[in-house]
Amino acid sequence: MLIHPFNLKKGNLILYTGILFFLLIGHGFAQSQKTEKPNIVFILADDLGYGDLGVYGQKIIKTPHIDRLAKEGKLFRQFYAGTSVCAPSRSSLLTGQHTGHTYIRGNKEIEPEGQQPLADSVETYAQLLQKAGYVTGAFGKWGLGMVGTSGEPSRKGFDTFYGYNCQRQSHRYYPTHLWDNDKKVILEGNDLRQKVVYAPELIQQKTLAFLDENKDKPFFLFVPTVLPHAELQGPDDEFFKIYHGKMVEKPHQGNDYGPNATIPGYASEPNPHATYAAMVTRMDHYVGQILQKLDQLGLTENTLIVFSSDNGSHQEGGADPGFFNSSAGLRGNKRDLYEGGIRVPFIVKWPGKVKANTKSDFVGAFWDIMPTFVQLTGAEKPKNTDGISFVNELTGNGKQKAHEYLYWEFHESGGRQAVRMGKWKAVRLNVKKNPLSAPELYDLEKDPAEKNNIATSYPEVVKKMANYMNQAHRETDLFPFITKAP
Repeated sequence: MLIHPFNLKKGNLILYTGILFFLLIGHGFAQSQKTEKPNIVFILADDLGYGDLGVYGQKIIKTPHIDRLAKEGKLFRQFYAGTSVCAPSRSSLLTGQHTGHTYIRGNKEIEPEGQQPLADSVETYAQLLQKAGYVTGAFGKWGLGMVGTSGEPSRKGFDTFYGYNCQRQSHRYYPTHLWDNDKKVILEGNDLRQKVVYAPELIQQKTLAFLDENKDKPFFLFVPTVLPHAELQGPDDEFFKIYHGKMVEKPHQGNDYGPNATIPGYASEPNPHATYAAMVTRMDHYVGQILQKLDQLGLTENTLIVFSSDNGSHQEGGADPGFFNSSAGLRGNKRDLYEGGIRVPFIVKWPGKVKANTKSDFVGAFWDIMPTFVQLTGAEKPKNTDGISFVNELTGNGKQKAHEYLYWEFHESGGRQAVRMGKWKAVRLNVKKNPLSAPELYDLEKDPAEKNNIATSYPEVVKKMANYMNQAHRETDLFPFITKAP
């Protein structure tokens, strides 16, 4: 039976009112706790090798902030990029589809600026997060559609974009311009003859400003930094001085700034080892600034932070992955579908949800990000995805579903395919000439460096892996691969 407050004595009325107040406040607090959406920060390095970070075994390059991120979160040891070059790997990341299905499957350049754009029909998880009430921002390198096309960031889920729209332009760290949404930002003094304005610093300032401006809203911050992609260039500052003169150098002769410079070129660098190490440490410093900003704004506890790389280590512009053991003993680099080209660092921090200082051997890939973020945020489910949510692996709540297999394809170098199924890894080369060629086969448990092709010893496994390759690839006129179906 309900008691009307006007039927109570004065003392009891005060007590009743106080109880009611605290019940209402408690209910409101419970509701806010229940409905509070986690912020998401996804930091994507460019051409950073699996072994370029201290927590993954790097001995020369200093990465204290990312190492701290791993100690405060979970480090994944068997996570994979979308493929082994920029644009298709990023397409896979944002669309939740492997490279046999995702719309962009190669670095297809558009003149005078930009790459093949994502189509209007393509859905990204940034769009789903927008619909779920998130403020979204991307700061760094895009490469999935020029301003004015169907693939520009504003049409693919981002309220704000600042940086290099075109990945070809990002071959220069002192570019003539950047893009602020649809506005071209001229960098005064940068004319390919002189180096005045260092673009990554401008992009970092805009990244931190986004956090200040949106601290009171649920946000998705995507930071596809261009570091440490070639060219090997940077200011002669404290990061460079850490390494300068402390290692043997192999000077690189390239396309220098000057009257004959072209946008896609890589400049000469007399100290490529010191410069590359400085670029990685600078990127690590930027990660540290983001972590510090989240702490200052009181956002750390409710923010999921992810760090990864778009593919394996590179060899362009004087980069020397062998010197740094950038692939951590794995075979291959960028453009390979061996482990060194596609296995990437992957670290997740989420205080109170992801146990600190833990490691995971979950076998996942970029196309798993979409269903994972959707589940965590309560966003609308994607229409098409090859991924599975790995929320259970992150939180430790419940059994984690595993993939039947993972699939990659690469459209350069004659065409390549790869499949991972459990401990087995298959790689097929020269696909365009011979789509029916027998794949190589490796046992990653016994042979993580893929040194011993054991295909002849396991014909049934090879047959199954080849069937997966044929099953996973969907032919497209835009990026033709296997022109005649097997």
